[in-house]
Amino acid sequence: MRVVIAEDSVLLREGLTRLLTDRGHDVVAGVGDGDALIKTIADFAAQDDLPDVVVADVRMPPTHTDEGVRAAVLLRKQHPEIGVLVLSQYVEERYATELLAGSSHGVGYLLKDRVAEVREFVDAVVRVARGGTALDPEVVAQLLGRSRKQDVLARLTPREREVLGLMAEGRTNSAIARQLVVSDGAVEKHVSNIFLKLGLSPSDGDHRRVLAVLTYLNS
Repeated sequence: MRVVIAEDSVLLREGLTRLLTDRGHDVVAGVGDGDALIKTIADFAAQDDLPDVVVADVRMPPTHTDEGVRAAVLLRKQHPEIGVLVLSQYVEERYATELLAGSSHGVGYLLKDRVAEVREFVDAVVRVARGGTALDPEVVAQLLGRSRKQDVLARLTPREREVLGLMAEGRTNSAIARQLVVSDGAVEKHVSNIFLKLGLSPSDGDHRRVLAVLTYLNS
């Protein structure tokens, strides 16, 4: 298996290289930022000699925000035949979702803590290189939680979602009625339906409006 490692920490990069080479794999390049990763893969592509898999940190220079995952997403578009495994200190849902968008073929998202479990980490790299998937259990749990929130909102009608969106802007029922050119009673009915579909009971009192808006914003 031919591997490219993108990690700005020299110590971790060397450690990953050692883990993989000790198990018979070939680390053909190691880089420290997203731009260098893109250039390295382009050079391999020009030689018609692409690696099997890229292992990349989510956050790399210069801003240490999303350079690594943006490079990984770009590589998946340019070279879908290359497996991409990203490592992150924490579960970052937006990045995980972006990476998995379209296809889960040859993709992985692991927390860095998993690197300490050497056998599991190496198995994950091999699995991704072969076109499989390697997702950290924490990533799966959080993405499923997000999916459940979206499923709840899917129960709302388009008009109810529109009313909830206006509620999130802080508008009163009367203001919503004026905006939608409907009666106050119609808005009150929509709001009641929203509470019912979101599972917010009358016992929640005035907090129901806040809880409904939070559900909308968290989706």
